[in-house]
Amino acid sequence: MQEIKALSPYRQSLHNRILDAAMQLFLERGIRAVKMDDVAHALTISKRTLYEIYDNKEQLLYEGVRKYRRKRSDELKRVVNHSPNVMDIILYIYREKVREFQTINPLFYSELARYPMILEMFQESREQQHQQFMEFMERGVSEGYFRKDLNYELVGRSLEALSRYTMEYELYRKYTMEELFRNMIFVSLRGFCTKKGVDKLDTFL
Repeated sequence: MQEIKALSPYRQSLHNRILDAAMQLFLERGIRAVKMDDVAHALTISKRTLYEIYDNKEQLLYEGVRKYRRKRSDELKRVVNHSPNVMDIILYIYREKVREFQTINPLFYSELARYPMILEMFQESREQQHQQFMEFMERGVSEGYFRKDLNYELVGRSLEALSRYTMEYELYRKYTMEELFRNMIFVSLRGFCTKKGVDKLDTFL
């Protein structure tokens, strides 16, 4: 991955604006449909100025996705730290995923798989996400919402496989996010919830 060129304070501000504008276009139109000209036009800057900061669209996409994921991760951490229980966190994640899939062009997800650098980024963060999942499940057990008698290492790997299957076969094109959660995620979730957890989950549904 080529390093981003050294930036002055003005260029750094422009750098952030470019990332935000580019990601907005990628999410709305899909990746292939967006040209560097489109990004420059959205910011009313010259393409030359854009290329002074980013050499190509793939570099721009990589940095944009990384910033987007970091922002979402920070938001989730705040929710986790301030939520009274794990079930409220699940409800937050569900609402955010539904909102995302209502506003993001499905082409964005399918086209991400064509960029090796993006796939490598996802792979590098997979174990960290799994560790966060394990900590979340431990919290759920301690709060009495999740069962104590399950192997959550295996549960986590199973949910990862389910997520990969959903993306690989692009089920989000055929079904709404509400359908996917209700018939896949929530069905799995009920299996490792205690009665207390199931009762809380049923109030969501």
